[in-house]
Amino acid sequence: MKQLIIALFFVFTVTTAIHAQTPFFQGKTIRIITGFPAGDVNDLWPRLIGQYMTKYIPGNPTFVVQNMTGAGSMIAANHVYGVAKPDGLTLGWILPSLYFDQLVGRAEAQFDWAKYSWIGSPVQSEHHMYMRTDSPYKTIEDIRRAAEPPKCGAGGATGTGFFLPRLFEETLGLKFNIITGYQGGGPIDLAVERGEIHCRAMTIESYLSREPFHSWRKTNFVKSMIQTPHKRDPRLGDTPTIYELMDQYKPSEQARRVATVILAAGVFGRPMVGPPGIPVDRVKFLRSAYLSALRDPALKAEADKRGYEMEPVGGEELEKLAREVMAQPPAVIERMKKVLGN
Repeated sequence: MKQLIIALFFVFTVTTAIHAQTPFFQGKTIRIITGFPAGDVNDLWPRLIGQYMTKYIPGNPTFVVQNMTGAGSMIAANHVYGVAKPDGLTLGWILPSLYFDQLVGRAEAQFDWAKYSWIGSPVQSEHHMYMRTDSPYKTIEDIRRAAEPPKCGAGGATGTGFFLPRLFEETLGLKFNIITGYQGGGPIDLAVERGEIHCRAMTIESYLSREPFHSWRKTNFVKSMIQTPHKRDPRLGDTPTIYELMDQYKPSEQARRVATVILAAGVFGRPMVGPPGIPVDRVKFLRSAYLSALRDPALKAEADKRGYEMEPVGGEELEKLAREVMAQPPAVIERMKKVLGN
């Protein structure tokens, strides 16, 4: 009997030791839920990163990408925050501006932006607005003075296509007729091509890296009107920045503060997040693997081939920024409600 107990104890001890040494992620699948349609750059980016992250996570888990579109990635964001288990096996790829909804108190935002488990972003996204060159709106002054505002396309109220025109209205005295409800950037560009709308606000990265924009620029079909960096992107050297234009048109100090909060979305870039409560050690593994993947020569070569810009932001920096943007005084929040049409 004593020998049996010793044998069972030995088996239990060895089994426990082996189990303890087995990485958590071994044999597991990590699902990245993207709130964007297949073929969108925010669908292609997580697929590319997932291919390389597995190399840098102990246990080399499998990565799959699931598209969960709708409401400008709000459905995906709510799912990751409130439904997904906080085990590190479900991550999200969402719009960087969804915190607007929480700040202004919209009921559809079922998350706390500051409490996501922030993994990282491959790039800090600066933006611009393009306009059809055959439209009546050749200059900023044309837009300011127009009896009928130009029509710009957008997905929802937290997308670039919506909040940038509204910010330009608040800070520069411009007017736009924003047409919402488009399911992704492709349908907006098609609407521009068909002449249904005149303009779209979007990332500079996408505008300079893919079709139809390569062809559009060659044929002078569209023109860049305003850009958001502090300094002009050298590739858009003729396009004024919002900061130059604010210096020209002198908006109020409160309007400038709102611009600071809204333009912080560019730093969030193309964020990968997890639900709150993921164990600290797993978050560290995921953050480290994320940055290692973005440094991988093969990934960088593929990103260059696709024309993707890379300016990685780590999860720690995004976590800090998330806390900062959510700590706004009531006056700024009330102004944001006005800008965002709440």
